[in-house]
Amino acid sequence: VHRKSVKKGFEFTLMVVGESGLGKSTLVNSLFLTDLYPERKVPDATQKSTQTVELEASTVEIEERGVKLRLTVVDTPGFGDAIDNRNSFGAILSYIDEQFERFLKDESGLNRRHIVDNRIHCCFYFISPFGHGLKPLDVEFMKQLHNKVNIVPVVAKADVLTKKEMRELKRRILDEIQIHQIRIYPLPECDSDEDDDYKEQVRQLKNAIPFAVCGSNTVLEVNKKRVRGRVYPWGVVDVENGDHCDFIKLRTMLITHMQDLQEVTQDVHYENYRSERLAKQKRASAVLSDNSASLSSAALSDKDRIL
Repeated sequence: VHRKSVKKGFEFTLMVVGESGLGKSTLVNSLFLTDLYPERKVPDATQKSTQTVELEASTVEIEERGVKLRLTVVDTPGFGDAIDNRNSFGAILSYIDEQFERFLKDESGLNRRHIVDNRIHCCFYFISPFGHGLKPLDVEFMKQLHNKVNIVPVVAKADVLTKKEMRELKRRILDEIQIHQIRIYPLPECDSDEDDDYKEQVRQLKNAIPFAVCGSNTVLEVNKKRVRGRVYPWGVVDVENGDHCDFIKLRTMLITHMQDLQEVTQDVHYENYRSERLAKQKRASAVLSDNSASLSSAALSDKDRIL
């Protein structure tokens, strides 16, 4: 099975959600060393305050060590930018459900061997570093979606805070996630027979949540070494330096847990959707049957009266 999957390639869909200006596009391009949005135009402030959430899916084929990955990134421009953001998650919820529905129809059809899986396997939710934790919009969005998708919280623009400030912000965010009973993607526990290096890696990944990140598509030369980073008056932020941000940890988490993210999507989120959908169909059928029975008995009563 694994050999066939490697030959055929893997499909993975990542959704990125967060307010404009948090570096979502830059981070995604940095993670996958590609340019997914070459023709994007940045809206001005007037457009932002009135625009609605639109979803944009970009697909790129990546090959590493002979393994093909068909990566689709679903971006959500307009999220959180309006004056009234109460309807920000409607379009996103509908999109996730539409992908479940499409998969359900394909799975029930005749051509099941060639199903394209467009379900959302992971959602990076970007949190602003400028607040004092989660905003009401952050809480509401994650609560609306945590039963439908694997949420990975990400603190954007990590380079604007000191290490101490970032530690305090992360602690506050985790406390609020617990208080509001938000379910984020739980990295699975290691098996007892896993090697110690892998166990240590997973421990570090768990401790890094929410991942503090910054991205850059600019290659700089620092100490005769080429790095992707950002130049500031006080020095250079190297996005791949673990002392500067959690960029490498986030990428490691995504690569090493890609299969688990897909399995949780299939076994938990999709199964929940499928069960609810089938239960609704049964209830609708029962109502139709009851109505038909009532009509039949009414017709018989009329006939009896005539006789």
